[in-house]
Amino acid sequence: MNKKLLAIAVGAAVAFPAVALAEGPTVYGKMNITLEMNTVDPAPAAPDNDSAWVLDSNSSRLGVKGDYDLEVGGLSAIYQAEFGMNVDDGAGPFSQRNIFAGLKGGFGTIKAGKFDTPMKTSQGKVDQFNDLDGDISSFMTGDERANNIVQYTSPKLADAITINAAFIPNEDQSDFDGNGENENGLTDTISVSVVYETDSLYAALAQDIDNDYEGLDADPSVGPIDITRLTGAYKIDALELGAIYQMAEDTESNGKETSILVSGAFKMDRVKLKLQYGMTDGDQSDEELTSLSFGADYKLAKASKVFAYYTVNQADLADTEETFLAVGLEHKF
Repeated sequence: MNKKLLAIAVGAAVAFPAVALAEGPTVYGKMNITLEMNTVDPAPAAPDNDSAWVLDSNSSRLGVKGDYDLEVGGLSAIYQAEFGMNVDDGAGPFSQRNIFAGLKGGFGTIKAGKFDTPMKTSQGKVDQFNDLDGDISSFMTGDERANNIVQYTSPKLADAITINAAFIPNEDQSDFDGNGENENGLTDTISVSVVYETDSLYAALAQDIDNDYEGLDADPSVGPIDITRLTGAYKIDALELGAIYQMAEDTESNGKETSILVSGAFKMDRVKLKLQYGMTDGDQSDEELTSLSFGADYKLAKASKVFAYYTVNQADLADTEETFLAVGLEHKF
């Protein structure tokens, strides 16, 4: 989508407070901006400083999405075009986020494009510091928004179970299994998940096979990587508890890493207190990555909040530490 069309969509959203246009797309977005004191230890080489005040956009986004009935087979067309933007400095063009087109019917949903893999979405809402400095991606591999992905999602089974299955052709672009030839198959990478969800309980089992990823966080490598992730969350009244256990293995070097995440939150009227700890341990490098975050949100309205948090991310073997002390504001629309 070019900037002119995006501007038209934004103008429509302003003109129509309900945002959803009759027989047309829904314009939506999120503005999340933080003012942070970022400190690095050991101090970097001059002229960089060991600490700095930073304004960050935290995956702010703007998008359009929608669906409409087709004339055959009870099918509906679905589409989404979502773009990331820099609220803090407006630098650069819009970046691509989740963009796809597909079909929906009684059989489920099929979509194709660029979007989060079943592995990534299987985390649900366990990550209490998603898109911030304590995000799960700061220490755990597998959080990927994949190019050239095709996914099937089942209808909800027994009112609680959903199956997601995706494949990603490499398009002859890289040799990630190291055999001297670029991968050119239909299912070079596979990502699947089974999700169970009720009002109070969430559980998911996900697996990636031959993921052409950047490498293991604690054991850097070239891939491909196999990942298995188990996620669970429980919500009762004002209390939220969550946990993730993950095993990842580089199939070429046999490098393995084990990751865990535990999180909790407690709501009191407009205030939400949050705490989260994550760790990844690499068996070959003996590196241990940890992330500890705590913070609080204050709800201003249904779609707006102010918040504050403190995060410390550490690498044990490398003996590095990075801390973030931040206050922020978020508006969704």
